[in-house]
Amino acid sequence: MNQTIRYIAIGAVVAALAAAAWVWQQDDSVCTAGGVPATCVPEQIILYGNVDVRQVNLGFKVSGRVDQLQVEEGDRVMPGQKLATLEKPDFVDDVALAQARFDASAAALNQLENGARPQEIAQAEALVEERRATVQNARRTVKRRAELAEEGFTAHQAHEDAEAALLEAEARLQSAIETLNLVKAGPRDEEIERARAAHGADAAALSLAQRRLADTDLFAPNEGTILTRVREPGAIIQAGEPILNLSLKSPVWVRTYVEEPQLGFVTPGMKATVQTDSGGTFEGQVGFISPVAEFTPKTVETRELRTRLVYRVRVIVDSDDDGLRQGMPVTVVLVPKGAVAGAAAD
Repeated sequence: MNQTIRYIAIGAVVAALAAAAWVWQQDDSVCTAGGVPATCVPEQIILYGNVDVRQVNLGFKVSGRVDQLQVEEGDRVMPGQKLATLEKPDFVDDVALAQARFDASAAALNQLENGARPQEIAQAEALVEERRATVQNARRTVKRRAELAEEGFTAHQAHEDAEAALLEAEARLQSAIETLNLVKAGPRDEEIERARAAHGADAAALSLAQRRLADTDLFAPNEGTILTRVREPGAIIQAGEPILNLSLKSPVWVRTYVEEPQLGFVTPGMKATVQTDSGGTFEGQVGFISPVAEFTPKTVETRELRTRLVYRVRVIVDSDDDGLRQGMPVTVVLVPKGAVAGAAAD
């Protein structure tokens, strides 16, 4: 009887020691590596999250009337694919008007930069010679009438009229000479700069009109699926008003949250395995860890339903065969660097 009691006591002691050892092994802060206590690095970190819902509202940069929509809801589109167009006549006319103004200012600028033509210089020189001859003739007339007035053969008024005509002829000659000098000197630098600035403004207006015409075509910015046709052909829309809703296919992002005690084991770039409830497995990597702590969102599923600080983590999936849908709940498995074999997974 005493021997039986002794065996029971020994068994109880052994069980207690085993339980204590098990609890010690489950401690998050201490593990045994090679018989030496060390910081516990879990073999795996299991997180729960959802595939990010990433959508783009597509619209035109200009206002107008919708002409065509080339896609239907549910269509898969590729980057650069034309999705919709606006009516173009008004935009084509704007380009034609801007082109005409551009050509006119270009011609005016070229005229100033090239200066006067040889024919224009020759014309100005001929005018100077003509008026110089007029001056010489006026001088002879003044001299002749002065002699006649002294001899009494003509009135002094005629002599005075001849002198006035001479002064006028000399002034017209000086004007012609100045005009010739201006023609030879060419336009002022300020005039050329003003014409160049006007031409630059017309060039900018033409470029803007051409861009507005190009903006009447709407292209897909990324690969994805058309979720909604917000407007239909014939509708008059404003600039930026959504007409299509596009669900982006790539890159695929998974939003999950890591608890503060596990934060030190998660680093950007570490490999991640994304698992779906239907058995799909996808490889990826941690792309972003939020620097700001927040409380556990209600949509996050954790094994401990209590309020704890968590940090948002973005996992970028390397490839996808349409097995991941936006908003789908997934499980993310991370393997920290330096994990101790046999350590408990958190």
